[in-house]
Order: sequence, then structure tokens, then C-alpha cells
Amino acid sequence: MAERKVALPKKALKARERVKKKKPAFVRSESWRYAKFSESWRRPRGLDNKMRQKIKGWPPTVSVGYKGPKIARGIHPSGYREVLVHNASEIAQIDPKTQAARIAHTVGMRKRAQIIAEAKKRKVYILNFKLMEETPEKEKKAKPEEKPEAPEEKPAEEKKKPVKKAEKPKKSRKTKTEVGAEKQ
Repeated sequence: MAERKVALPKKALKARERVKKKKPAFVRSESWRYAKFSESWRRPRGLDNKMRQKIKGWPPTVSVGYKGPKIARGIHPSGYREVLVHNASEIAQIDPKTQAARIAHTVGMRKRAQIIAEAKKRKVYILNFKLMEETPEKEKKAKPEEKPEAPEEKPAEEKKKPVKKAEKPKKSRKTKTEVGAEKQ
């Protein structure tokens, strides 16, 4: 019975690959026409949209008929089924032969280290494992922090003093009545 479980994911992945080759590349409506539209799929919703109406000669739209094989759904390309893990106690519920753990993105560094340690102990595969360099807190505290050296000060003679410019007297503005009085 154990052989069957191992062969099943490989068979399912091959079936998924075979179906995917026949599947068209779904593109956004009129993305080939306008540069402002990316090719990433958006469902056509317009009343007169030719893709929504499935008119001959227009690209195909996403529909249920293009679904992958049922046995391959939920299987990671590695052949395992994904299980989302938030803490180390959830690792105990995973079957290492058929399931793999994915550590939730909200998990912090400390819990992540605990989850990884527990997974190694139980030989559970982690899908989003990243090797991180950890320095123990004792080493961090032991090293005294070095202060950056202050730049050497120049002697008073070398320092440049700001040069003051001669101030010009401000022109007083005349009102319209004063200008008119001068002309007369």
C-alpha cells in the first residue's frame, strides 16, 4: 500500500503537466491592442465584449472546462500536499510521507526557529525554508559597541568665516495715490 501512495503524486503531476500543455495562455481582453493593458488575466465584463460572448476568432476565456485533474489539485510540484503551520505543535499532526509544511508568513523569527527544529526532528519537509544566520544573544551583548571617531577639528585660522554682503537700502513702494500726486 505504501508504494501506491508514492506513485500517486508522480502520476497526478504528470497528468497535470499533460493537461497544462493543452491549456491556452489566457490573456486580458485587447491587451494586444493597447499598451496600457498588461497581459495578466481579467474577466471581460462589458455588454458587447466579444471574449465574454465567446465569439469565434477571439481568445478563449477562463472556464471550468480547463480545470486540472482532480487527483492533482492541492499537490505542490514537489509531490507533497501543503499544510499551513503557525506553531511547533502543528508539526506533530503532519504525515511526513505525504504532507509538507508551509510556515505562515505571520510567524516571527523565534517561532520559525522552533518550527524548523521540530520539523527536522520529525523529518517533515518545509516548503518555504530559508537558511538564516542567527547570532546568539550572548555574543551580541559581549561585543562592546564601538563609537565612530569624531573628525579632527581645524584650527581657528583655517576655519572660513561667512562673509557678510553689504546690505542695500530697501526701496519703499509708493501707493497709486502717491504716484498720481507726484505726476501732477
